[in-house]
Amino acid sequence: MNTYSYLILRLSVGMSMLGHGFVRIFKLKAFSDGMVSNFEESMLPEIIVLPFSYVLPFAELIVGILLIIGLWTRKALVTGGFIMVILIFGSSMIENWGAIPSQLIHSAFFALLLHYLGDDTLSIDSWQDQ
Repeated sequence: MNTYSYLILRLSVGMSMLGHGFVRIFKLKAFSDGMVSNFEESMLPEIIVLPFSYVLPFAELIVGILLIIGLWTRKALVTGGFIMVILIFGSSMIENWGAIPSQLIHSAFFALLLHYLGDDTLSIDSWQDQ
């Protein structure tokens, strides 16, 4: 992968995460209520779903910002990947099979970006190394 390919992919994944988090923060209560409602019939208790529903948008937003500016990229990619693992688990618990392909695609991009991290030369991380 070359420098510009990496940049475009990093910015795209970052913008997706930022967008997910950004829109949800402005309707945080409604988002949380909806998530709790979706999981009512699942094996996951509300005591787990409720706090996660309030943390998720901020985690997505932070990962997105870090990826867009290229700061702490490795940590942001690993965190984003684990967010996807958790979301895939949650989607499985409520049998929301339609959401899983998108989550798997995000996971694949996190893994790909992590694998080619050495090509990330247009970022704050790379400038700090010089």
